[in-house]
Amino acid sequence: MMAASALTLLSKRRFGPFFATQACGAFNDNLFKQAILLLVTYRLAEGQALMLNIAAGLFILPFFLLSMTGGRLADKYEKSGLIRAIKMAEVAIMLFGGWALVSGSVPALMALLCLMGAQSALFGPVKYAILPQHLHVDELVAGNAWVEAGTFLAILLGTMSAGILYGMQDGLWVISVAVVVVAVLGYGFSRSIPSAPPNAPDLELSWHPFAGFRSLLDDARRQPAILNSILAISWFWFLGASYLTQFNLYTRDYLGGDPTVATLMLTLFSIGIGLGSALASVLSRGGIELALVPIGALGLTLAGGHLFWATPDQVPHALQTAGQLWVSGEAGAVWLDLALIGVFGGLYIVPLYALVQHRAEPRERARIIGLNNVLNALFMVASALFAILVLSGLELSLPQYFLVLALMNAVVAVYIFWQVPEFVARFWVWLVGHTLYRVRHEGMENVPQTGAALLVCNHVSYMDALIIGGSITRPIRFVMDWDIYRAPVLNVFFRLVKAIPICSEKRNPDVYHAAFEAIHKALSDGELVCIFPEGRLTTDGEIGVFRPGVERILARDPVPVIPVALCGLWGSFFSHKDGHALTKRPRRFWSHVLLKIGEPMPPTSAAGALRQRVAALRGDAR
Repeated sequence: MMAASALTLLSKRRFGPFFATQACGAFNDNLFKQAILLLVTYRLAEGQALMLNIAAGLFILPFFLLSMTGGRLADKYEKSGLIRAIKMAEVAIMLFGGWALVSGSVPALMALLCLMGAQSALFGPVKYAILPQHLHVDELVAGNAWVEAGTFLAILLGTMSAGILYGMQDGLWVISVAVVVVAVLGYGFSRSIPSAPPNAPDLELSWHPFAGFRSLLDDARRQPAILNSILAISWFWFLGASYLTQFNLYTRDYLGGDPTVATLMLTLFSIGIGLGSALASVLSRGGIELALVPIGALGLTLAGGHLFWATPDQVPHALQTAGQLWVSGEAGAVWLDLALIGVFGGLYIVPLYALVQHRAEPRERARIIGLNNVLNALFMVASALFAILVLSGLELSLPQYFLVLALMNAVVAVYIFWQVPEFVARFWVWLVGHTLYRVRHEGMENVPQTGAALLVCNHVSYMDALIIGGSITRPIRFVMDWDIYRAPVLNVFFRLVKAIPICSEKRNPDVYHAAFEAIHKALSDGELVCIFPEGRLTTDGEIGVFRPGVERILARDPVPVIPVALCGLWGSFFSHKDGHALTKRPRRFWSHVLLKIGEPMPPTSAAGALRQRVAALRGDAR
């Protein structure tokens, strides 16, 4: 279940109406599109396969042609008004769409499907660009979680509703009315969306579909985390489209199921996405938790690969309903794999969207999202071509195809994480901080979500940095002992997390001065830096004297100082109690640790005053 803070977002005017608006749009897209596909499949005398492929192409074509335009419009104009204009266009399209459904005019339906794709393509950039303007940074992951969960559940409900309504007497009339009603509802909700001022009102508009594409791509390349997050998001849509497209054939040929089984598979996948998105919100604790991306990637590979082995060896002679298969339990492992693919997909995609929104320059945020949408569409088309190559050209079976997808996902993940080590580094910090200890937090709200700050903390054990880094979701540059930094094997990890090595000036002046330069650059770039001013681990459990280096840092970079106290680590295997750390027999695991974060102190604070504040935070705890 989502955290209470995430649940309250729906009741807030700055998010609730927007969420309802986008959910109505996703529902209507799929209700209308599925109704057209059903009409073509069951009422067209011939050429169904060709028309189905044309329909799919016409819906996705506008995402290539209009996503960049949508991004430019969203950056230049006030966003809530733009959303209302797009939703009003949807009402008009659905009025004509209802007529086309009832009349059965296939050419008109194809044209209207393209128009629906066009309004969705224009809505996509503003949909994601408006979130950072209406949500605080600590709400961004929760907002994205709701959007992703709502989108996939709306897709599910829209698709299922089309099938149910189509089977009714006068079903096309009912669908025709429904799409108009939902479009009007979406427009009604959009009228309550608060204003979101333009980020680039002076932007010069160009109606060329790919205007600025290359320059935006170059900008993204200069920020590897953004570019590779976009590629990772696009890969997810490649993967999702690959699975969703094959559900019907897989159901019939390998599970012996009727259409209700395919619907159940879509349901499990969509619910899994919703649960994974909610879980991402909970685990992120108000931040953007990049550790979830490797977890999601690993889960997608394992669950997708297991689908190959979970496929039943024998196919029933007669098609079975979802209820029959469910009772028999023959496809239980398949159901579980599909649900897990959805869950891990939610864990994977939500932090990536939040990262792109948060780190993109506000002036070009919507255009960056437009770039993302173009690449998403390109990857989805590529998934169809790849399926043709593998299934028709190489003549692999569908279970083998799913195994290939899982292996490809592993390769893509390795590439992404190699390009952006921040994901892997964050994963290991998070893993250690959440497996060896049970960490509680107090005062987490005192850590600024943006901007530079210097964290000062007592030094109790070799695990201090991992616990702090695993608790605070913002990346932190830790200043650490030069000898430990150079340790074989561990040095690779320390480089990944961009730790800053330091030693005494007497021992190595170059390392000493380089450390202060690195700290200065990090703070100038708006990063968090954490130092342990004692300069060594405590040998008696008490807080030692804070060295004057902290004052030198603050004199050059007068940033807020955040006092931090670690409680509960004294006596652990990694502390110096009863002998040197790492030399004693471990006496406890999964220990209770308390991380206390105080209110920011002014940069003029002396080292002694900082020590007193950290000591007061810690109190009698050791």
